[in-house]
Amino acid sequence: MSYCHYALNDTSLLEVVPLLEQHGVGLVNASPLAMGLLSTRPAADWHPASAEIQRLCKHTAEHCATKGTDIAKLAIQFATANERIPTTLVSTANPDNIRKNIQWTDEPFDPELLQEVLAILEPIQNRSWISGRAEYNEKTYI
Repeated sequence: MSYCHYALNDTSLLEVVPLLEQHGVGLVNASPLAMGLLSTRPAADWHPASAEIQRLCKHTAEHCATKGTDIAKLAIQFATANERIPTTLVSTANPDNIRKNIQWTDEPFDPELLQEVLAILEPIQNRSWISGRAEYNEKTYI
C-alpha cells in the first residue's frame, strides 16, 4: 500500500509499478485526495505538506469550482482510471461520500479540465512530505 503517491499532484507511484508487476506484488493506492488536499475543505492543521503544496492544491480546487466540478470528483476519477493500479483505497466517515466516489468512477471525466489541473499542479508534481520513519521516505526499491 502506498498513500498520496498516485493522485493529481503526485504520480510518483508509477515509477515502481513495473517493478511490482515484474515481481507479482499487489498494489493498493491509498488517499487519492492527498489526505484532503484535493478537496474543497481547508487542509487539516496537522497536514504535513508544505505551504506551497497546500496553496497550489487549494488554488486548483478553486479552479475546478469555477468550472462547476468538485476537485474530489476529478481526483477520484483520475486515480481509478489507471488500469495498472488495480485498487484505490478512499477513507471517509461519511457513507454519502463513498456513494459519490463510486458514482464518480462510472462517470466520464473532463479531459480538458484534467489538463488544466495538471498544468496548475505541475510546479509541485511528485513533491511530497516526510511521513513516518525516515527510511521509508527514501527511494530504494527491491
